Amino acid sequence: MRRGPGAARALLRAAVRGGSAAAVLLTAHTALNARALRRPPVDPPAVAERVSVLLPARDEAERVGACLAALLDQVQVGEGYEVLVCDDRSTDATASVVRAVAAGDRRVRLLEGADPPPGWLGKPAACARLAAEARGDVLVLVDADVVLAPHAVAAAVALLRGSGLDLVSPYPRQLALTWAERLVQPLLQWSWLTTLPLRAAETSRRPSLAAANGQFLVVDAAAYRRAGGHGAVRGEVLDDVALVRAVKAAGGSGGVVDGTDLAVCRMYGGWSELRAGYAKSLWSAFGGPAGAVAVGAGLLVVYVLPPLAALTGSRAGALGYAAGVVGRYLAAERTGGRSLPDALAHPVSVALLVGLVADSHAARRRGSLRWKGRRVA
Repeated sequence: MRRGPGAARALLRAAVRGGSAAAVLLTAHTALNARALRRPPVDPPAVAERVSVLLPARDEAERVGACLAALLDQVQVGEGYEVLVCDDRSTDATASVVRAVAAGDRRVRLLEGADPPPGWLGKPAACARLAAEARGDVLVLVDADVVLAPHAVAAAVALLRGSGLDLVSPYPRQLALTWAERLVQPLLQWSWLTTLPLRAAETSRRPSLAAANGQFLVVDAAAYRRAGGHGAVRGEVLDDVALVRAVKAAGGSGGVVDGTDLAVCRMYGGWSELRAGYAKSLWSAFGGPAGAVAVGAGLLVVYVLPPLAALTGSRAGALGYAAGVVGRYLAAERTGGRSLPDALAHPVSVALLVGLVADSHAARRRGSLRWKGRRVA
């Protein structure tokens, strides 16, 4: 039986009301998570354990110097502190920059990487190489585009031990300068603050309740090895999230904590770099094409449809738009991002993210995904 225009309009109104109600509930959850997010100590005690920092670097000559300098300026890290750098077959001057910054510092060891073995992606292979050489009781994984505050390592280790967790991922403050970065990058923190029950997720074995950021990740070395290390996530594009899942599957616990005052990172320098970076990984973020369609449709109904309805005078739509903006504002304020006016463009950000997910899946079907000269399988 064919439905008339009246039935279609009623269905659309119901979708607007439902989406707006979901936006309100999710924003309330964001506010609760903002209070529950674990905070590192401002003045951490001296670390009594051996700490190994693992720094994989491939074609990072422009960034690795600042990262390594900050790692060598760490305070309260003890005598057992070491920094291991893997030059992952770089085609630029990454290794030379590392040697120049280290300047003979005996705490730094520069390892030469190799092409990843069959079944391995490049970053997991480099991290496994570093972990095999590490002597620490605690492993600290840092990306080359991250700059740590002087107390960051000591504070992260103190939070790891004080919380009783096996892994913590202090989420760095994300620097966003261009229009594309300002639209997309804040969705990283917003997504887990909005959708993830942070404390319950720390011990849950459900794969969907796992979040991490490999830019700065701290793990108990014994728990890392029980989980199989990076060998357990050798083919994972999102190896950071996969590592948390592996640690929890092996009986451990872990999750995202506040890294706003510990680290800063600018992931991408504009639209083309951002698009390529998300293309390499978003296809794997939601469990396959069906999951991506479901998540994308949900995001559009909750955060894009209500604002569009608000333009036609819908009060429910206006409420949904306001709820989305408030949620984005709360996430930005809590994680050191730019809250206004950027939060006002939240529907545009969400629509752009859905487009990037579709773009990633299309690139994977074409077999055209590459990152830093390597094919992403």
